[in-house]
Amino acid sequence: MYPVLFRIGQFEITSFGAMVAVGALVGLWLFRRELDRSGLPVEATDAAVWGVLGGLLGAKLLWVFEHVGDGPFAALFFTRGGMSWFGGLAGGVGVGVAVMIGRRLPLGATLAAATPALAFGHLLGRIGCFLVGDDYGRPSSLPWAVAFPDGLPPTDVPVHPTQLYEALFLGWLGWMLLRWRRHGAPDLVVLGRYVMLAGIARFLIEFIRVNERVALGLTVAQWASLALLAAGGLVLGAARSSAAGRRT
Repeated sequence: MYPVLFRIGQFEITSFGAMVAVGALVGLWLFRRELDRSGLPVEATDAAVWGVLGGLLGAKLLWVFEHVGDGPFAALFFTRGGMSWFGGLAGGVGVGVAVMIGRRLPLGATLAAATPALAFGHLLGRIGCFLVGDDYGRPSSLPWAVAFPDGLPPTDVPVHPTQLYEALFLGWLGWMLLRWRRHGAPDLVVLGRYVMLAGIARFLIEFIRVNERVALGLTVAQWASLALLAAGGLVLGAARSSAAGRRT
């Protein structure tokens, strides 16, 4: 665990911040490559850049909102960890879609081209969470359990490294998204599968996380995951309807 890589005066360069930056750069590179491969306008990278900024802001704000009783707003906002993937997804996609609409880009095709970048960027962000000791799971006696004495919050008890569990899943998902796109899967199918599988994985992993249960024994993240499942189902339904319409 390496929460702080180095300091410049009073300014800390954290492992989490570094991995988020690397994830953004890798994501932008992958997105640009998928745009070229699909023959989509290169101007769509502008939407990705704005989406990264919107995602970072959304991720931080939702996390602060979830922990609003734990301290002052400024202290929470500038802490070295603490970001919500759902806030990042909502902020990033929301801002990105707004730019796509403004530039009159094809939404379905552009969003499908972005899915591998979203998966691999998220993977690198989760590695950053592991390095900084954030978003870990419940106590565990498994041989790969990890203690985070300098984590957020600190724990000397070995716990599930749920960050790495999720990172492994995201590596598989990113690879599958690239394969589906290479094999000609329709854009809406790729997009729907990404949304549904990401939602399923997060819903399941929450059962070994330490997040507070808010309603019916489920966490905020699990309720958000159910919303993702519904959205993914709608997208896949639209894909089937479009395919049926082309056959008639």
